Amino acid sequence: MTMSSDKKKSSAVPMAIVASLFFILGFATWLNGSLMPYLKQILQLSPFQASLILFSFYIAVTFTALPSAAVIRKVGYKKGMALGMATMMVAGLLFIPAAKSQVFALFLLAQLVMGIGQTLLQTAVNPYVVRLGPEESAAARISIMGILNKGAGVIAPMVFTALILSNFTHLVGEELTPSQIDEMANGLILPYLGMALFIGLLAFAVLKSPLPELENTDDDENSNGKEQIKQALSHPNLALGVIAIFVYVAVEVIAGDTIGTFALSLGVENYSVMTSYTMICMVVGYILGIALIPRYITQAKALTVSAILGVLLSLGILFGDNESFFIANTLLVPLGGAQLPDTLLLIAFLGLANAIVWPAVFPLALSGMGKLTSTGSALLVMGIAGGAFGPLFWGLASGSSFGQQGGYIVLLPCYLFILFYAVKGHKLRSWS
Repeated sequence: MTMSSDKKKSSAVPMAIVASLFFILGFATWLNGSLMPYLKQILQLSPFQASLILFSFYIAVTFTALPSAAVIRKVGYKKGMALGMATMMVAGLLFIPAAKSQVFALFLLAQLVMGIGQTLLQTAVNPYVVRLGPEESAAARISIMGILNKGAGVIAPMVFTALILSNFTHLVGEELTPSQIDEMANGLILPYLGMALFIGLLAFAVLKSPLPELENTDDDENSNGKEQIKQALSHPNLALGVIAIFVYVAVEVIAGDTIGTFALSLGVENYSVMTSYTMICMVVGYILGIALIPRYITQAKALTVSAILGVLLSLGILFGDNESFFIANTLLVPLGGAQLPDTLLLIAFLGLANAIVWPAVFPLALSGMGKLTSTGSALLVMGIAGGAFGPLFWGLASGSSFGQQGGYIVLLPCYLFILFYAVKGHKLRSWS
């Protein structure tokens, strides 16, 4: 009994530290939901060009996830976390010359560096959550981290709007003068400078913290990295899990970061806070996950329900009426909320469908990986690259005759694959 209590006590401090890192990850990530329509307005970007803001952030995962795993094996989890945050600090500082020059390529570079830092941090912190407790309850622990991550996503757009956009909401849909563009762009400097300094201080604090090093369960340092990848991908539940994470992050980013751009096209003045609506729904989903998994429902069944809900909401968005305000009049207006089109709120409700996907897929995919856990985790983190391609495909589809609303057709195949993984894919233990 004493040993069990000691173990819980010993894991409390590491989990608290990791929780703060998930909040920082969420804050930096979900700023993109406000940044995308903001830059679209001041730089006069097309939907496709605006999607490149997200593409440059998430594509970093593709080429840095596996090197991140190698870095962590070399320096350890704690130093890996600090290094990831130091890289994020550099990215925050890059936004200053980008804002001063208003050169789109510099914004993309800053986003790319931010994505590199986040990839390293993600690769380090996720195994902590999975391994600091029983495997069957990992989804509940990840859900707790998700509440902090997405809770930061609720706060970040509000902070962005208060600090940067509060004096410019009346300019939605209007052509900006050069002086207005300069004023809006310069508004980025102090907030991003403050964020960079804060992340740098947190990196130093983590480095000096009592955060223990996880026991190394990987193969020795001399083992062949390519062989580890090959062995990991020989597990169908892991390989298909990578694809599931890829399409999940695609739909998560579409729901969280394109909703503001779509709202801007509909003339909604408070477009910059629309990401908060999606994040609120995700927080509700995480709370449900904590309450229900694994006591009342398994991780796999929760994933199945999430996928089905995603399909239904996607159809509602595609065929919804942008002039209908039934949902808002029923749920928001009586509580003093804004009157928003039903299609926008259905996009926000995707947060509810998305919430359980990562917490469920991650432990299901890592089940039985043993010494390949770190490599498997890195491969799963590579799936975050879906955040680059989801909005990109949405931007391309939005350029068709169907417009931005029709662009959400890219959601359907993603949710259908998640449904397949929930029903069958995670159970496979052999390709034969």
